[in-house]
Order: sequence, then C-alpha cells, then structure tokens
Amino acid sequence: MASKPSQGRITVPSIAHRKPSLGLGSRIVALTAYDYSFARLIDSSEEVDIVLVGDSLGSVIQGHDTTLPVTLDEMIYHCKAVVRGTSHALVVGDLPFLSYQTSPEQAIESAGRLLKEGGVSAVKLEGGVYMEETISRLCRVDIPVMGHVGLTPQSYHRMGGHKVQGRGVGNSANASSLSAQRVLEDAHAVEQAGAFAIVLEGIPEELAEEVTSQLSIPTIGIGAGVHCDGQILVTHDMLGLSMNFSPKFVKRYAELGEQLHQAVCDYATDVKGGDFPASEHSFSEMRGAQVKQKTRLEMV
Repeated sequence: MASKPSQGRITVPSIAHRKPSLGLGSRIVALTAYDYSFARLIDSSEEVDIVLVGDSLGSVIQGHDTTLPVTLDEMIYHCKAVVRGTSHALVVGDLPFLSYQTSPEQAIESAGRLLKEGGVSAVKLEGGVYMEETISRLCRVDIPVMGHVGLTPQSYHRMGGHKVQGRGVGNSANASSLSAQRVLEDAHAVEQAGAFAIVLEGIPEELAEEVTSQLSIPTIGIGAGVHCDGQILVTHDMLGLSMNFSPKFVKRYAELGEQLHQAVCDYATDVKGGDFPASEHSFSEMRGAQVKQKTRLEMV
C-alpha cells in the first residue's frame, strides 16, 4: 500500500477548531507514548492527532501504583524521546503532581521547561475551578494548555482511588446532582481560562455529553462515553500490554502482551536447545576470507 504524503505536524489551533459535536471536523484521535519507539510507530499511521506524554508513565513504565511519584525532570526526559519520534501528531506533555499546584509562577516555570527542554507543543494539567487562574496565566505567556477534569489521577487520595466522578454515593440523586455540577463548573472554568481542549475522564456518558454540548472547546474522553469530540487511551492498555489490568472503558485492539510472552518463551527454548543462532544468523570467517580473496584478485 502506498504511503501517505506527509501533512506536517498538527497544531494547537487546528485541534482547538475541531468540534465534531457541532459539525466542525472529524473526531480527535489521541494515544499515549513514553518513548521514541512507540511514538514513531503510533505517529507513522498519520491517523493519530495527539500523542500525550502522560504522567501515567508512573504506573505503566515505572511500576508505581499512582502517578504521584513522577517528577518534572522525568517528564522532560520522556517528552524529548517522544518528540524525536513524531513528525505528524501534536505532542502534549503532562505537568506532574506538585509541579504546578503551588502557584501560577511555579506552573509557568514547569510548563516552560516542558516546552523549552522537552520540546512539546502544549501541556496538560488537572483541575478545574481552583486551577482557573493558573491556566489563565499560562495562556497569557503563550503556553497552550489542555485541561483535565472528572477523575483526576493526581487526586487519587482525595477520591479514595480511581473512582468514577460526577455521580453520587449510593443512590442519592442529590449527591449525584452536586457531583455532576462540580464537573460542569470545573469544565467551564477550564474553558474560560483559555484552554484549547479538555480531557473528560471517568464520568458518566450522559454528563460527558452535557459538558461537550455546553463547551465551545473540544472534549476528549477516556472512560466518558461516545459523545465527546475525541477519545484517548493509554496505548499499552489498548494493545493488551498491561498484564492483568483491563479497565471497563478500554477496548483491546491487540493482545501483544500474550504474543510477547510467547515470543520470549520461544526464544528461550531455541537458545537452550541450541537452535539459535542458526547459520543464517551467524557470520562466517570463510565467507570473509572469500571476500578478501576476491578483492585481491580484482586488484591484480
């Protein structure tokens, strides 16, 4: 199949103007990447609009239970690798826990490093109403911001784990209404502050549809139903690489974890049995001697 001509890197304005729920452009496709190899494979399709270097690397790559231990220096390191592996997708980098919550000034310094040193085109941060001033200050110094409301992983301890937001505890309709209202208020605050897009994570699909209809910026869902303007998944999850972990909202498009396991077992069997390396995987001294002899004859 013939390869597509390169369309150049997707920009922040091109994403900001995509609002398929209003008939403006196609649905936004986003995935995560944490290294050069994965970034290059994902980007080669030219079907992925946004590659997020997520602080989810704390769990996926580093093996932590939460995203909280991830540092800004670690994010910069991974952002550099992903940017080198892409030429089409917009690369967005997560601001990790406690790299922006202390003050808007801290946020500007941290986000500036992600752009200047990490090479990303935009940053993502979690929070709504309480982050409104911070987002606004970032936008004022030309640092594009993607918001993130609903289930915010950096709020793991306050939420008591990774739990669906925007609905009440038990069967309380009043609690559900208040929780949903908080998500709506957070989303509006993010938009008013100047964010170009917003991630809606872990909320009921009806609420996500309502948020999407009320905002003029595109919404990107993860565990938020089909009515968002786009979708994002952790690449390792959708490829079946996250062993013994399969959230309800993830559709596995491959089972690479099982294939990798089998490949390792097959390799070990071949090594132990003396079947690898075979002759086609080995260099021959005789072949080298023949080449040298041929070269000498040609010189005569």
